[in-house]
Amino acid sequence: MDSYQHILLAVDYSEQGDVVAGKAQELAKKYQAKLSIIHVLDNISMPDTTYGTVIPLDQDSGYGLLETEKNRLMQVGDQLGVAQANRWLIWGSPKQEIVPLAEQQQVDLIVIGSHGRHGLALLLGSTANSVLHHARCDVMAVRLLNA
Repeated sequence: MDSYQHILLAVDYSEQGDVVAGKAQELAKKYQAKLSIIHVLDNISMPDTTYGTVIPLDQDSGYGLLETEKNRLMQVGDQLGVAQANRWLIWGSPKQEIVPLAEQQQVDLIVIGSHGRHGLALLLGSTANSVLHHARCDVMAVRLLNA
């Protein structure tokens, strides 16, 4: 591909997330492409209030965690200069949510971090591996150092 028009950065808030974000921002500048970011909430359980679940006010609830995640995404978006309309906070599995959003938003490059796992972890599948094999657009997996 000669030029990218829309780049989607998958944000996971890892220690090395700045490296991945830097690559995405560099490519967006190089190609004068629109940059979008996505963070998928997969580790937060929310109370089901449909049936009258009582949420104790003195305990940290899923709603508080949701607000924290939203604020973190806003900070990343502000740092990268990403328009508010191009920031996505989605509930679900990153393996199942990143590719459909990329297709819906007509993204032509997904940038995602990869820890380069081997053996059993690779067989079980990483998010980057799943995105790579299911995306219809280009995928850049930025290798992260195993900590």
